[in-house]
Amino acid sequence: MIGSLTLDQLRVLVSIVDAGSFSAAGRQLMRAQSAISQAVANLERIQGVELFDRQSHRPQLTEVGRVLVNQARLVLASASRFEAVAASTRAGVEPELTIAMDPLVPTAPLIGSLRALSEAFPDLPVHFSTEGLGGALRRLRSGSAAMGLCLLLPGVPEDVVAYPLLRAPLRAVVAPGHPLASLGRPATASDLAPHVQLVLSDPVDPGGANYGVGGTRLWRFVDIGRRFDFLLAGFGWCRMPEHLVATAIASGALTVIEIDDDPTPPEGLTVYAAHRRDRALGIAGRWLLDELRRSLIA
Repeated sequence: MIGSLTLDQLRVLVSIVDAGSFSAAGRQLMRAQSAISQAVANLERIQGVELFDRQSHRPQLTEVGRVLVNQARLVLASASRFEAVAASTRAGVEPELTIAMDPLVPTAPLIGSLRALSEAFPDLPVHFSTEGLGGALRRLRSGSAAMGLCLLLPGVPEDVVAYPLLRAPLRAVVAPGHPLASLGRPATASDLAPHVQLVLSDPVDPGGANYGVGGTRLWRFVDIGRRFDFLLAGFGWCRMPEHLVATAIASGALTVIEIDDDPTPPEGLTVYAAHRRDRALGIAGRWLLDELRRSLIA
């Protein structure tokens, strides 16, 4: 009951509309037509509105009735989800699954497994968080995320269990009008030094460790999309995930540059599925981990 409103009253209202009449709703709900009529009359009296125009042969929804039927459907659907989540929790499934993702992690390879998760656990609320470099690990450690899909640099911390899933290739790129685009050979450290490097930084600890820094003039960004805008505008160079720049490279909007003695692995950085060592994944989280490993590593 919500105040003086009951879910049963809303079910009766929706059943009348869906079945087409009071008598048909009674048959659908296995109640006498008089009980259906009484339920609607009580609902109208309590709410102080007229839901049906009874002047015609078959009662028709009033204008407010049409609006409230839609609201009733939303409330009933929400109540159904409430019950479904409670039931799955009783069966041992976690009440929700929060996944923290690093901004460099490609989404496309994960979609199939996430779709399978949705089909296997249709009532499980899933929350995603992308908070900049280092955000996924920070979320795991704080307990606000159960699983991280992340890059763990320079290595896997002791307090985390991590499973390698795939590689995320990076490409050093500049706008075609940038001086580095016309160098004609791999860029050395002295070539890079005069030019701005657009660096993705940890928003919580911008002065922390830097990885892949090859220049001395640094512009720092938290948002990878914003950095991409500056890259396209010719403000500097940077390494970008291949999946984000492939189209721009193909169209000529960006130019790939080679870097002499580039420390970035040519096959890319490792993307891990991770969780805290002292906090085991729930049923759905473990299911997703196994599915990711099966689909991406097989």
